[in-house]
Amino acid sequence: MSMHANGTFEVKMIPQPAEESVGDAGIGRMALDKQYHGDLAATGNGQMLAVRTAVEGSAGYVALERVSGTLHGRSGAFALQHSGTMTRGAPQLIITVVPDSGSGELQGLAGTLVITITGGQHFYDFEYTLSGPG
Repeated sequence: MSMHANGTFEVKMIPQPAEESVGDAGIGRMALDKQYHGDLAATGNGQMLAVRTAVEGSAGYVALERVSGTLHGRSGAFALQHSGTMTRGAPQLIITVVPDSGSGELQGLAGTLVITITGGQHFYDFEYTLSGPG
């Protein structure tokens, strides 16, 4: 049975320096520090890689984030994988739970998370299933 978790979150994106001899210096790297509130009471930490194009409003990013806390009162941790593009201002974002990344009472977690931003406030809607250990 699919369940929903909703709430708000704050995110700090901290620019990281390019690493010498690693990839292309034109690809930006950010550290992510998030605080989730609501049905998901957790912290999220991760890294993001992003690139902008010469066309205004077009860009892409990928990120991995480790989330630790409680989801509807169940304690544990899991990983999220982000894949986002912006085509001339039109966003497309897919955020999924990394398979088999759930631990503690969140073992067997699967799902997708949708982010909306309204009036500068970040909201999440997390549709998920929890099948239990393996």
